[in-house]
Amino acid sequence: MAETQIAKLYDLEERTFIFAQAVIAFIKKLPKSLANVEISRQLVRSSGSVGANYIEANEALGKKDFLFHVKISRKEAKESRYWLRLIDIDDGNMEKERQVLARESQELMNIFGAILRKSE
Repeated sequence: MAETQIAKLYDLEERTFIFAQAVIAFIKKLPKSLANVEISRQLVRSSGSVGANYIEANEALGKKDFLFHVKISRKEAKESRYWLRLIDIDDGNMEKERQVLARESQELMNIFGAILRKSE
C-alpha cells in the first residue's frame, strides 16, 4: 500500500491492521540472514500488537483499561520502529519501504500519544 493511502486512513483499527500487513509483506522480501530472521520475528510481534492492543482499548471495561491498552499500542509502535531500524538491507527500494514503515510507526506513536494526552 502506498504511503499516502496509509496516511489517509482515519479508522485506526484498519490503519494498524494495514501497518501489520505491510510489515509482513516487507519481511517476506528481506535477505534471510540470521540477524534478519531474529529481528523479523520481533518486528512481526510488535507490529501486530499495535493493532491488537488498540482493539482491546476500544473494548475496554473502563477508562483505566482503555489508557493501559493505548499505552501498550504506543509502546509497540515505538518498538516496531526500533526493529525496523535494525534490519539489514542492501537494496535501495527496500530502504525506501523501510522508511515508509518507520514513518508510519512514528505517526502511530504520535496518534496514540495524542489520544493519551486528551484522555488523561
